[in-house]
Amino acid sequence: MITIQNNKLKAAFNELGAELISLINLETEKEIIWNGNPDFWGGQSPVLFPTVGALKNEQYIFEGKTYELPRHGFARRRTFDVKNSSDNEVIFELKSDEESLKIYPFEFSLEIKYTLVEKKLTVSYQVKNLSEKEMYFSLGAHPGFAIDTENDLNYNDYEIAFSDDEKLGIHPLINNLISNETQTIELDNKTLPLSYELFSKDALVMTTMKSRELILRNNKNNHKVIFTFSNFPYFGIWAAKNADFVCLEPWRGIADLENHNQELTEKFGILKLEKHQDWKADWAVEIE
Repeated sequence: MITIQNNKLKAAFNELGAELISLINLETEKEIIWNGNPDFWGGQSPVLFPTVGALKNEQYIFEGKTYELPRHGFARRRTFDVKNSSDNEVIFELKSDEESLKIYPFEFSLEIKYTLVEKKLTVSYQVKNLSEKEMYFSLGAHPGFAIDTENDLNYNDYEIAFSDDEKLGIHPLINNLISNETQTIELDNKTLPLSYELFSKDALVMTTMKSRELILRNNKNNHKVIFTFSNFPYFGIWAAKNADFVCLEPWRGIADLENHNQELTEKFGILKLEKHQDWKADWAVEIE
């Protein structure tokens, strides 16, 4: 386990998946990240790479060859190298190797940098195409934030405030694939109340959300988690059944559409990276 710390926050990470597993507010001693209880969901903040969500039949086609990839890709199941670390920053790196090339035929480097400044944790991603050809990929974040249901608080006391949306266009998931239909959730003053029932049919998947800042808060005290992100055009919100957490998930890519032909180059939301080029994106969480 790797830890970084300043005088406001302490963060901990697993080298497996370069996963954020703890973020503690040192002033209140409150844990911000979901505890990973496997009875509900054993993840905490996995990185989704080189695909986000499920592939149709867990397969894709590239240059006439069929490959198999599990839901959300393979990076979360791989051990990252610690490229650099200091008291308040750590950089993890995953590179392509003989095993990855069997299921994903591109040479790449994926760096994830975690930085603490005051009461904010910033998570930065850099993907480099080390191939001599175009590279196709998606990347997503999946941080789960703990919902405090002690001290007379309930899950229903929490809400998510959106900076720039009056309503949300939701793509339903059917057998983990994206429906071609959309549904609309009307927001009350740009706010979405949380409830266990909200996720009864899986995640809320959005491809047209305007907001780039969300605030997770409850209406009984002043606790807030301010979540911002850049260069992620899509977004998911999810929680496991009856579990006391919520995931705020910025994505560059989504699961396959129901009618997708499985061609990687034609996948909705896929990013094409020219040879020897790189791509960057980030998200941040600030505690109040």
